[in-house]
Amino acid sequence: MEIIHVSAECYPVAKVGGLGDVVGALPKYQAKEGHITKVVMPMYRTKFLYENEWEVVHQSSQYLGPQWFNYNVIKEKTNKLGFDLYLIDINGLLDREKVYGYDDDIERFTSFQIAFCDWINQWQHKPDVIHTHDHHTALIPFMLQYCYAFKGLSGIPTVFTIHNAQYQGWMGWDKSYYLPAWDTWKGGLLEWNHTINPLAAAVKCASKVTTVSPSYLGELNYMANGLESLFDYERGKCTGILNGIDTDVWNPNADNFIAKTMTPKK
Repeated sequence: MEIIHVSAECYPVAKVGGLGDVVGALPKYQAKEGHITKVVMPMYRTKFLYENEWEVVHQSSQYLGPQWFNYNVIKEKTNKLGFDLYLIDINGLLDREKVYGYDDDIERFTSFQIAFCDWINQWQHKPDVIHTHDHHTALIPFMLQYCYAFKGLSGIPTVFTIHNAQYQGWMGWDKSYYLPAWDTWKGGLLEWNHTINPLAAAVKCASKVTTVSPSYLGELNYMANGLESLFDYERGKCTGILNGIDTDVWNPNADNFIAKTMTPKK
């Protein structure tokens, strides 16, 4: 099975919190089980970028509303993380040192998602599953089904994992034109509380929704920053899966971040 993870973070490329840990570990262990796994993320200007070897695998252009942008896709050459790693670069938007915290984050991550869909749409084959993570990639399930340019990808199953439902990627309807031409009859799938809510859209549109633990899924029924009724309505396709840890990274016998390494015997 070919599984593509799309995320704003992936350890050790760029990490802010637990999202980076999960996306850095899950594809590696899926690959060990015999699956073909790929991770696609923005090309931030991080230490990892400059310390590794890359090759350009795709170049193209797309629109963010009326704004035309060029994008490049590069691939890490050595498979050093245990899976294929791809970075999407968009000059002026994704070429930043930090992951988040910019005034144009809506434009940054929307353009990233458009570039991803456009790239996959040009493949000669279709992956088996596209797995998106948190609100930064949450418009992808909607775009694959209802943006006319990507209709050829509408049959690909999508998984959406919620790591933190407090941040939902809200954007006003005045920015709906950022998306490639889409079926306006489906606007209700984007909307929650009179605004475009990417996280809510993914919960509605993804084939399956997972959370980072069973207990967190339970929390979302009463503490989901306004989406409690949505999780109750969509509970049939939601599953809580307890995060594991990467035992290679979190190994006290080889961890450089602790004062003294240790084994179970000492």
